Amino acid sequence: MKYIAAAAMLLASTSVFAATHTVEAGPDAQERLQEALIIAEPGDTVEIGAGRFELTDGLSLDVANVTVRGAGPDASILDFSNQVGSGEGLLVTSDDVVLRDFAVENTRGDGIKSKEADRIVYHNIRVEWTRGPHPDNGAYGIYPVESTHVLVDGSTVIGSSDAGIYVGQSQQIVVRNNNVHYNVAGIEIENSFYADVYDNVATHNTGGILVFDLPSIPQVGGHSVRVFRNFIHDNNTANFAHEGNIVATVPAGMGVMVMAHRNVEVFNNIMADHGSGNILLVAYPNDYDDERYNPYPLNVTIRDNLYGPAGYNPDFDGGAELQAALGGQLPPIIWDGQGSGIRVSDDIGVLSLGLTRLRQPFQEAQPAPADLSEGEGSAELQAVVLPDSMEAALR
Repeated sequence: MKYIAAAAMLLASTSVFAATHTVEAGPDAQERLQEALIIAEPGDTVEIGAGRFELTDGLSLDVANVTVRGAGPDASILDFSNQVGSGEGLLVTSDDVVLRDFAVENTRGDGIKSKEADRIVYHNIRVEWTRGPHPDNGAYGIYPVESTHVLVDGSTVIGSSDAGIYVGQSQQIVVRNNNVHYNVAGIEIENSFYADVYDNVATHNTGGILVFDLPSIPQVGGHSVRVFRNFIHDNNTANFAHEGNIVATVPAGMGVMVMAHRNVEVFNNIMADHGSGNILLVAYPNDYDDERYNPYPLNVTIRDNLYGPAGYNPDFDGGAELQAALGGQLPPIIWDGQGSGIRVSDDIGVLSLGLTRLRQPFQEAQPAPADLSEGEGSAELQAVVLPDSMEAALR
């Protein structure tokens, strides 16, 4: 019996039989790389060699517990400049996947998308559209959605026409140590539960970090997001999103924007040099037909941040007139006046636009300084703790 038990333990351990499938750059790289992703078994590694891989179609992985690893984001480059279809560069639909140490360039659609892929790790990835900001760039760079336990760490995204790092309809999320620039939104957490966004650098985007909740999608009621210890500066790039996308409403020159989300903490960040404002708190601005949806920001705490210049070039309807009325510069925090439980304990100016109903025209705004120091705010949120296996994948 002891031999049978030993054999069972051996078979249960995928690492005993783990293989490494190495793919080098060169002719037929598309076919060889996709084949490696197909034949990989749980516990295997697909190793992307150094060099530029010229690819014409998207790649996909649907095998669980696989690591896809390159020689570094400046060494192993998946180049989709000649991509025929409009899909993502890499699509992952399996659990316990680690993506690390390679680059994805110039996809026609999203850079890397993972859907319903639990316990997924993105580490030391670069996604870039090398022509810079352009409306025809892919919408999302790193794009995990509908997942539980997501880690995006130490990665760089440049040039997304929607969000550089976007995590949507997910829960138990950590986004840390990343650099995002020249995207419309640097980082966006949307319709998600329990997210920590920290130690990131967001610069030269239209908006630095967004926390949004939207109607009419499967998971609504986003809550419990902490945005802290980030360096958010000079996010003044003109908005180049396609008209009709919700991020097309983000004013250029915005540091942090919270829309219709609840239980949000924004603390210990450095925010500076934003033409519209360092922080914007707003209700959802469009019509909707979703009985589950609450369009207002609720229970938001802003504390212990450091602020630099803001509000000197507002990029929203009525902003120039408001700027002139206030003598040339808006306060660094702007609230549309809707929602409840908002607390700002920082000793910094807050401007309320005095709006009292959804979709109210700006011409009816009643702007005035606001004292939100006595607001209820969010209950103190706990840190997101990911499974040990995800942290171990970084070592």
